[in-house]
Amino acid sequence: MTFQIHALDPEIFAGLFELPDDELARRNACRVTVEAKPGTPCRVSLADAEPGETVLLVHHEHQPAQSPYRASHAIFVRPGVARARPAVDEIPEVLRSRLISVRVFDAGDMMIAADVVAGTRLDAALSAAFADPQAHYVHLHYAKPGCFAASVTRA
Repeated sequence: MTFQIHALDPEIFAGLFELPDDELARRNACRVTVEAKPGTPCRVSLADAEPGETVLLVHHEHQPAQSPYRASHAIFVRPGVARARPAVDEIPEVLRSRLISVRVFDAGDMMIAADVVAGTRLDAALSAAFADPQAHYVHLHYAKPGCFAASVTRA
C-alpha cells in the first residue's frame, strides 16, 4: 500500500515571524533559539532546525475535525523554508529517526487504530494502516513529546 506524507503549508504561519514578542505571546507563540540537533523538528520543512537558528514555537490545531478527536498542540516552524514534498512512500529522516505515534482515522474523523513504532518501521506501519479500507488518513506524532508531526494519506 502506498502513502503520501504531507508537511504543513508555510502560508499558515505567514506574517508570524515579523511580529513582536508580545504579539506572538497573545497568539500563543514564542521565539526559540535552537540549542541542539536533533531536537527541533520543523513541520513545514520536515527537517530538524540547526543549532543557533531561531524558530517559532506555536500553538497549532492539527486536528480541526468536529469529533471527540479535535486536537491542537505546540509545534516548531522555521522561517523562510519551503514546504517539504516527500515522494510517495518516502519517509523524511526527521520521522525515521524518532519514536512515532501512528493514529489512524476513518472518514468520520474517528480514530480506528493507533500504534507507537520506531521511525525505521514507519513504512510498514503506514502500509498496514492503509491496508484497512476504513482508514481515511493518518496523523503522525513524535511519541515522546506527543507533538503533531505530519499527516499521511493514501498515495
